[in-house]
Amino acid sequence: MVLRNRLKQNPTSRKPRFRHRIEFFAARCILRLLGWLPQSLARSLCELLAALSYIFWPRLRRVGMFNLGIAFPDWTDKRRRQVLFAEFRNLGRMLADFAHFPQLNRENIERLIIYDGFENYDEARKKGRGIIFLTAHFGNWELGSFAHGVYGYPCNFVVREMDNPLMDELISRHRCASGGHAIEKREFARQTLRAFERNEAVGILMDQNMLAGEGIFVDFFGLPACTTSGPARVARRTGAPVILGLVIWDAKLKKYRLRFDRIDWIKGPNPEKEIELNTANFTKRIEDYVRRYPDQWLWVHRRWKTRPPGEPPLYPF
Repeated sequence: MVLRNRLKQNPTSRKPRFRHRIEFFAARCILRLLGWLPQSLARSLCELLAALSYIFWPRLRRVGMFNLGIAFPDWTDKRRRQVLFAEFRNLGRMLADFAHFPQLNRENIERLIIYDGFENYDEARKKGRGIIFLTAHFGNWELGSFAHGVYGYPCNFVVREMDNPLMDELISRHRCASGGHAIEKREFARQTLRAFERNEAVGILMDQNMLAGEGIFVDFFGLPACTTSGPARVARRTGAPVILGLVIWDAKLKKYRLRFDRIDWIKGPNPEKEIELNTANFTKRIEDYVRRYPDQWLWVHRRWKTRPPGEPPLYPF
């Protein structure tokens, strides 16, 4: 149904191609197989696949090692490789858990993930102005909004429409199975304002590199990184409270923690400076968690690809 509606809106660009159908069939088979397996076995299998990806995907290894060199210049290469390998294992575990989303409900969700700091989210919800739910490619980020919905608090989340419409529908079906709603990136402002009118939360991943002109430069691990200013602009316009929500794998508990932190708004001398100060603060709060749990962030993304005017490219590949 979702796909048919999108095809009606844009029948040319969203028409599935043969390659799209092959990709969709393969992905659906993999998700069904993993979902059929016991979760522990699915995780072991996916962690093995992740380890093989680490070995046979040198381009991602180069990006990850380069990024870790920027963030932790005092580390040895051995330690960086250990953290990067752990990140790959985390991605494997994430895939296995994603395949089991349809089986999660209020009776079994606590076996996989528990709340940590929910009082911060609840305090923001009671203000009645909607919530900006900041998050990052950290831990099991797909699980955050999904589990929140299972617990009884479905939220909206901003996504980029995939090139393959069949894959887009497949992934959306899993993501939205607990009552959440996907907001396409180009509809961010309009749909977010509507969600706030209903006192709903909107989840935003804000740790990706932005193209020149689409973001502003703020510090991230000591280097300027082009970052979306959308969350700060919406927060300033609407007065919606901002909550940082990250899904952290707790090795001791052998489950995830959905951690909520309140982020206070910083006043500035003028509107644009205020946007910059708060975007920098949001980014710093994410950096603090990445420093605490370096093996849970997505190091294989070229976070510093866009450079300030006049600066040469940072990545040598």
